[in-house]
Amino acid sequence: QVQLVESGGGLVQPGGSLRLSCAASGSIWSIAAMGWYRQAPGKQRELVATITTLGSTGYADSVKGRFTFSRDNGMTAVYLQMNSLKPEDTAVYYCNAARISSAGRIDYWGKGTLVTVSS
Repeated sequence: QVQLVESGGGLVQPGGSLRLSCAASGSIWSIAAMGWYRQAPGKQRELVATITTLGSTGYADSVKGRFTFSRDNGMTAVYLQMNSLKPEDTAVYYCNAARISSAGRIDYWGKGTLVTVSS
């Protein structure tokens, strides 16, 4: 099992910045990759960014150049630095950890942290 706890959400004006954190505990050794997803009101959850144990990152086109995904050694914590925020970035942001085993992929989720971009 992997437990994930997000923090860092809040209210920010357009053009501002926020840094989200996700603390991981439990069977961290089993994590193959971690990601940030978001879900805006009335919309489906979407992938924002991913990072592997080797540090390779990927981003949704909508956040490229504005968001940066980083991690500490051992995947005990990951961070999403969000700059130049736009109202359309408003959503609940969820931390995800993916575990790959002989049984397939298992996903773990945090409870989410709300980001509101508004003047």
